[in-house]
Amino acid sequence: MTRGNRRSNSASGAVERVIDMLVSSPDVGIMIPIPQYPLYTATLARVNAHAVPYYLQEDKDWQLSVSDLEHSLAEARAKGTDVRALVVINPGNPTGGCLLESNIAEIVRFCERHRLVIMADEVYQTNIYTETNPFVSFKKVVAQLGSDVELFSFHSISKGMIGECGRRGGYYEAVNIDEKVMGQLLKLASVSLCPNVQGQMAVDIMVNPPRLGDASYEQYKAEVEDIFESMKRRAKKLAQAFNSLPNMSCNDAQGAMYCFPRVELPQAFIDEAKAKGQQPDSLYCMQMLEATGISVVPGSGFGQYPGTFHFRSTFLPPENLFDDFIDSFKRFHLGLLARYSPKI
Repeated sequence: MTRGNRRSNSASGAVERVIDMLVSSPDVGIMIPIPQYPLYTATLARVNAHAVPYYLQEDKDWQLSVSDLEHSLAEARAKGTDVRALVVINPGNPTGGCLLESNIAEIVRFCERHRLVIMADEVYQTNIYTETNPFVSFKKVVAQLGSDVELFSFHSISKGMIGECGRRGGYYEAVNIDEKVMGQLLKLASVSLCPNVQGQMAVDIMVNPPRLGDASYEQYKAEVEDIFESMKRRAKKLAQAFNSLPNMSCNDAQGAMYCFPRVELPQAFIDEAKAKGQQPDSLYCMQMLEATGISVVPGSGFGQYPGTFHFRSTFLPPENLFDDFIDSFKRFHLGLLARYSPKI
């Protein structure tokens, strides 16, 4: 077995490459969280493989339930699906949740029992806003447990305090992966021939930032701390705003860049959406955009527990505009409830 890092043109490119390697027939399935970042369902559809869903626990800050994982896996294999891997997004997109170390250990043991490869999407690992749920890497837990589980973990320059989405740089780390498999991944990477030079330079800066004593250290430290503290304030303020409204609840954003509030939509609004052939949360988000200019993504785009409605909102608007952003949203939501549920 081998350990090592491999650079890529973004974490998304690395995820796609690993999935390409894992999928050898239409019978192959990969377990994905619901809600999930649509990269996974889209990539699995492209390679003609099965997405095997498991639900995150909204009432437990979006932690994973091993009993739910067992049920989802057993159900898929009973249908003849060759389930080979488990995707975990931590910190979560779109949920903003961050897994406890004890929960990660349970997931590692689950994958050991069932010989599943772990695909750990950890691109938001520096976006942590809580002391109760610090980021703990899957690699660290695998090492602590002395596990031989096969692990790919992914990171990117697009997130964190750097946020260089357009430069497209990332990497994956392979733990307990056979050297022959790594050889095949190298062949897949070689098809692209030339590296993305600017993206790889940004990756190098991310993993080797200025250190104490360097000429740029004080400026770098000040800028990172300013960005982080501002995002932490905005994350808290946005969750509080959602929770202050009727027919809405939202877990605190423990990490990442998103809140994923749950909306109790009036039945009259749900009926209207169905009459228009639309998902109720999609209609809600479109009406919000038209009324306020605020763009959020409906929960149905990520998957959600049946019968529930959500949307994903970032807390990235500039802090000096944040109060106006929240006020505009509140007016829209209260106005919609007044129109469809006059008694509220």
